[in-house]
This record gives sequence, C-alpha cells and structure tokens, in this order.
Amino acid sequence: MTRPFRFGVVAPLRSDVPTWRDHVRRIADSGYSTLLVPDFPRLQPAPGPMLATVAALTDLRVGTWVYASPLRPAWLTAWEAHSLSLLTDGRFEMGIGVGRPGIEDELREKGMPAVPPPNERLAQVRETVETLRVLDGPDRHTPVAMAVFGPRARALAAEVADTVTFPLGDRPRAEVARLTDGFRADGNIELALAVPVIGDTVAPHMAPPDTDTAALRAADALTVLPDDPAAAAEEIQRRREEFGFSYFVFGAAFADRFAPIVAELAGR
Repeated sequence: MTRPFRFGVVAPLRSDVPTWRDHVRRIADSGYSTLLVPDFPRLQPAPGPMLATVAALTDLRVGTWVYASPLRPAWLTAWEAHSLSLLTDGRFEMGIGVGRPGIEDELREKGMPAVPPPNERLAQVRETVETLRVLDGPDRHTPVAMAVFGPRARALAAEVADTVTFPLGDRPRAEVARLTDGFRADGNIELALAVPVIGDTVAPHMAPPDTDTAALRAADALTVLPDDPAAAAEEIQRRREEFGFSYFVFGAAFADRFAPIVAELAGR
C-alpha cells in the first residue's frame, strides 16, 4: 500500500508569542497536516499548553516530537496525552521516545532521583502507551508516534505505534532500507522522516547547531533535502518509493519556503 503524503512542522516558541501565533496560522494555511513541538523543559512553554493553543487557533493536527519518557512518570504523560486528544477532538498525536542523546546529563541537572537505563526507559514507553489506551477507552484512539532505532525499540513500535520515525543522522541508505523493511512489509504503520537540514541550514531543536551539513550531503544522508523546492519534491517522492516514507517533518524555518511542495504533494 502506498500511503498519501502528509507534512508536519516542528515549531517551538523561538520568538515573541504574537509572532509565533502568526507563523502557526501561516503553517495552517499552507496545507501542512500537523504542528509539532519538542519536549525541551525550561527552553520553551510546556508542550500541552502550546499544542492546545495551536488547536484553538487552527484546524491543524498537533503532536509532540517527541516526549522524552524519562522526564515524567508514565501515568502523567499518558494523562496529558489523553487530555490533549479529548480537548482537540482527536487531533493530537503522541510522539514519544526514550530521550535524546545526553538525556542522562539533563536528568541529573534537573535533580531527578535516578537515571534509568535504556531498557527501563523503553519499558516506561510501553507503560505510557498502555495507560493511554486505558484512558482512551474503547471509543478513542490517540495515535502514537515512536522514535526508535535498536531492535527492542523497533519490536515495541511494531506492537504499539501508529507512526515510526528513526534517528538517522548520516546513516547510509542501505541501513535505512534495513530499518524500514519490516514496517513496510507490515503496511499498517506510517513511516515518518524528520528532515532537519535543508541545503546548508539546520533546523533548531531538530539537530545540533554544529551539524556538519557538507558531510551529510556527501554521505547522501536522508536527513538532508535540497534547498531548491523542485529538487526537494523529486527527492521526497523518491524516498517514498524506495523506503516507504510518507510523512515528512520539517523545521519551522523552512515551512514558508516549502509550502509549494506541500500544496503539490499533500494527500497524493
């Protein structure tokens, strides 16, 4: 099955609030399906209030990209996710993962009582999703997006996720094909590709600021798209054909420039 394209934007609050709200409205008017916010405590408002604001301003779907599971008890993340799903009339998508690189240091800095090992973090993701399903009950299904890489994480995603994304960095296309093959064969899971680099520009909150964009291009990495919209549109279609990616996520700085691509490809 070939899934139709959809496009999301990671739009943290990096300006004054009125400017951010205006940008959110432009994103909604450009055909994007989803506005997403990262889970970076103290660097911006909490995800819940931000996404509720977006849902009230627009008809966009909203989501976390992604909750870091170690930052909260599983029941608290599930409660917030269910609440957002309810208050947005089902437009919320819970993105969740075990935490970005360096999460251990962040937890220590925040005075968390213990730094759970990776296997416990994955168990916490499972517990969060299971609790969310109980809160949703039989009449609601909050979509779950998981950021995964290792075999145990991929196995859990195959069991509980609706959408799967991968931290690809500069991994070669052959490895990406290996990661996506099982999910493509299943056909029930949407494959998402986060693209933090367009040309030489890195999207804040999607990749480190010192990302070597030239090295990524030289490696033909999937985390990069050409700056030219026409060339980017061709490459997006190629990536669906080769790997099954149908949901593409960009940084907010690229949203206006790539609006023509979205207008051309969304829903096709």
